[in-house]
Amino acid sequence: MTSLAYAPLELKDADDESADIVTKALDDLTASVDERLKAIETKSAERFTKIEQKLARPNLANDNRNEPSLERKAFGSILRGVEYHRLPDIEQKALTVASDAAAGYVLAPEDMTREFIRNLVEYSPVRAYADVRTTISHTVTIPKRLTITNAAWTGEGATTTGTEPTFGEISMPIRELTTHVDIGNWLLEDALENVEAEVRLALAEDFGKKEATAFVNGTGTLQPEGFMTNADIATTLNGHATNLSADQLITLMYALPAAYRNRGTWAMNSTTLAAIRKLKNTAGDYLWQPTLSAGQPETILGRPVVEMVDMGDPVANAFPVMFGDFKAAYRIYDRIALEVKTNPYLLATEGKVRFHARRRVGAAVVGPAALRKLKMAVS
Repeated sequence: MTSLAYAPLELKDADDESADIVTKALDDLTASVDERLKAIETKSAERFTKIEQKLARPNLANDNRNEPSLERKAFGSILRGVEYHRLPDIEQKALTVASDAAAGYVLAPEDMTREFIRNLVEYSPVRAYADVRTTISHTVTIPKRLTITNAAWTGEGATTTGTEPTFGEISMPIRELTTHVDIGNWLLEDALENVEAEVRLALAEDFGKKEATAFVNGTGTLQPEGFMTNADIATTLNGHATNLSADQLITLMYALPAAYRNRGTWAMNSTTLAAIRKLKNTAGDYLWQPTLSAGQPETILGRPVVEMVDMGDPVANAFPVMFGDFKAAYRIYDRIALEVKTNPYLLATEGKVRFHARRRVGAAVVGPAALRKLKMAVS
């Protein structure tokens, strides 16, 4: 009985002693981990400090940090006239994608052919100011009212006189703009840049420029009718062959009905705009005024001005300025957007792919009374 009474007490003491041992071991382990973490943090901080100091150093004349790649070195040697077989073996491997017997060839390193240099293509932004619509027909017929009725004052009981408005129509044919481009298969396959995308961009820029030029000066034969070639648009005479007249610009502006004048926009090229910027009224104020808000156009006599590169210069017998409500006057009908089709079969035996491009659009002056142009005097 005595041994049974003391047994639990002995077991309890043993458990406490084990717990103390475990707790001490955990404390020692935690302390060891903390020490290691502190050591890692210290080493990392020292390493980051060295890296920052190294990056902050100025580049020396003999610094090889920006040394060109092996491919670029080899390609540079080729450009300097070093024959391919005289290059070191490692440089030959850097440039050659196949053996000579298997029609191998040398490619320029990637960092020397990544960018296409493009010339700036300027457009006359006629679409931004005209009335642009779509059609599904080859010809658009627009009804037009030519005259109004002719009411008359009468006395009481008098018989009225009947009148009728007259009507006509404008027929606008849809024109087509086309071209094609032939590109070699090797260029399409092996160029580091996307040549097909560049061809499509070149087509888009070409078509956009040709279209804008036609909207301004198109003859109406095979081309859309340009607003500068319409014979029904009224003219204000400048009075001088080369010098623009501020008074005549004012006369031109107020010759338009108020409904068109209040929505009017000046159109001219940069040469004409530069000349007008120098004009002053009798009070010495410039007719041209800069914009006061971002995104807003400059103004002449309080109305916005847009630069159209396809308009003429202020020379003898020319029409350098147009003013009016272009949305009411000029209409554009889109039939087919720029369409580029690839034909890999037509010139397959010549190792080329043909890209066919076409665009169908029509345009014409539908409201000549909404526009007015300035005519320079004959020298």
